[in-house]
Amino acid sequence: MSEPGGLLYYVYEMGITTGIFPLLIFMGIGAMTDFGPMLANPRTALLGGAAQFGIFATLLGALALNWVPGIDFSLRDAASIGIIGGADGPTAIFLSSQLSPRLLGLIAIAAYSYMALVPLIQPPIMKLLTTEKERKMEMRQLRYVSRREKIMFPLLVLIPMWLVAPIRSTLDRYVHVWGKLARECGVVDRLSDTMQNALINAVTIFPRPFGLGVNCWRPSF
Repeated sequence: MSEPGGLLYYVYEMGITTGIFPLLIFMGIGAMTDFGPMLANPRTALLGGAAQFGIFATLLGALALNWVPGIDFSLRDAASIGIIGGADGPTAIFLSSQLSPRLLGLIAIAAYSYMALVPLIQPPIMKLLTTEKERKMEMRQLRYVSRREKIMFPLLVLIPMWLVAPIRSTLDRYVHVWGKLARECGVVDRLSDTMQNALINAVTIFPRPFGLGVNCWRPSF
């Protein structure tokens, strides 16, 4: 089925190679995301920014492995591997399909396996760094965030992203504009509900490493 002309071949070529499936997943994520707590307390944005340290640390680690005999990662390979440090499966699939297709399957498996282990990794770290009283603390939103703020925020963020990284802004357009506006505008509730549930659940089946799309990947070293 994965040979040219088969079902899985077309799933891979149309959804993974073109990057359509990750984009649709990002649109669904945008529809599910509520920026209210972050807008009420902007300092929490630093927690999201911390993921960038993981990306660059992984990138440098991949390049450092070139000192090991038999390993030869180019900068494009290292960039594709580095995105795993952001713990973002759709981005890992999209970027590796554009920069280093030969590593797509390995990167997808590593990214999703890493995220699947989060429930096992986080609890002991949280217990180590916090007290029982802190863990029982009820988190409340500091202030009311209006619908206008929630609509304007992704639009204002999108403009500098488009200027700095036009290719990356394609993903952000889906996340911050299509999905987010559908959620917040209040006039397309059915579309928003579809993005948050039926669409993202259906599309996620295909690019998952143990799903249909990536299983069509053939390594070429």
